[in-house]
Amino acid sequence: MKRTIIEVFLALALIGAGVFGWLNWQQNQKSSSQLKVLQTAADEAAKSLQTSGESVKAAEEKAESLQQQLTPMEVQLQELAAVKAGLSSGATLADLQAAYKAKKKLSEEQQVGLAAVLLLTKGSTDPATLEAFRKTLKTSDLGNRKNTICAAQMALIAGGEKVDLLPECKPSPAAAEGKESKAEPEEKGGAHSKAESHDKAGKSEKSEKSDKAEKSDKKAGHDAKHDWGYDGLMGPERWGKEFPTCAKGKSQAPLDIEGPFVKARTNVSADYKEGPLKIINNGHTIQVNVTPGSKLRIDSVPHDLLQFHFHRPSEEKINGVPMAMVIHFVHKNAAGKLAVLGVLLKEGNENPAIKTLWDNLPTDQGAESSPEGIKFNPASLLPREFEFYSYEGSLTTPPCTESVSFFILRTPVNVSSAQVTKFPFKNNARPVQPRNGREIVMN
Repeated sequence: MKRTIIEVFLALALIGAGVFGWLNWQQNQKSSSQLKVLQTAADEAAKSLQTSGESVKAAEEKAESLQQQLTPMEVQLQELAAVKAGLSSGATLADLQAAYKAKKKLSEEQQVGLAAVLLLTKGSTDPATLEAFRKTLKTSDLGNRKNTICAAQMALIAGGEKVDLLPECKPSPAAAEGKESKAEPEEKGGAHSKAESHDKAGKSEKSEKSDKAEKSDKKAGHDAKHDWGYDGLMGPERWGKEFPTCAKGKSQAPLDIEGPFVKARTNVSADYKEGPLKIINNGHTIQVNVTPGSKLRIDSVPHDLLQFHFHRPSEEKINGVPMAMVIHFVHKNAAGKLAVLGVLLKEGNENPAIKTLWDNLPTDQGAESSPEGIKFNPASLLPREFEFYSYEGSLTTPPCTESVSFFILRTPVNVSSAQVTKFPFKNNARPVQPRNGREIVMN
């Protein structure tokens, strides 16, 4: 009996020891699992802390960079405040207005200068200030006056007016950081502006120009420091070196006009007036500058005709085929938007209107000729039909600025073979450019 009790006791002890051991093992397993979870959480916390540290460091570096940019801006603000304070009395404005009062017409630079003094003296919401900048836009062409137009547009925007800021007027990232923009040479071209400049193919004329001719050339929007032409080392394939948009732009002109076409919803009409003939050989083309009054209406929006000029052969092609020549009529609306009306010239009978122009070609390059008693109406160069192709393009000469609306009339007009030969430039046409998915509209 005694032995049985001892065996039962030992069995119970053994069972208890096993249960105790099993419970301890379970506890150890649970603790190990918890430890792994804690270790993973600790690792993630360490990584998060490291990432936060890197973010803080990056933020500190950005803040330091912004502070470096802020310093010159503060200096500029102080300078502007000093200028405004100096002009606040209005004495300088009064003197300037008195000096300009006797002038029948102010140049674009004088007009924008007067507007700038008004802005600093009276503020951007002053009606006289806004009107002065409006006058600047009405009288100024793009050409080499980009800064003038940009100043007027930005001032009007500051005054609360809705103005479509030209792409050229938007600051580049480099300019925003106070650095010189690499695209700066674009300001110095001025192709399809009021006095468009084109160069003779393959020849640099910088060494041949007199001081007078060079000044006239600059007025025409051509900077001798950035010469260009139509072949050789100055040909279109090299324009992008000095004028980046010519190479990198995605909406360049001219185009090879071929289908598919989109149905036009735009109404276009020309209302050109007769005026004194002002003709110039600017080294790139024969150009006729037009006195105010002639307009192209696009959906009833008036665009002032600034000038028209010639390309040989036509820059635009129709289904891969060029015409003998093309006339580009260059217009600008009140917001500074450019529109080009193209008239294709095919070889045929003599053109009386072109005969008048060729009979009065200037003898010297770079000087505008105004033959006494000769008047000319640009409408004499238009066909009767006004059906057109249309697309968004660019200036076809440096700086190749984009956002230019093209309307190429589908009906060509005649020009004789002799008249084509008499045109002083054998080739002043830019090759057609990639379409890049652009729509071509046809009415």
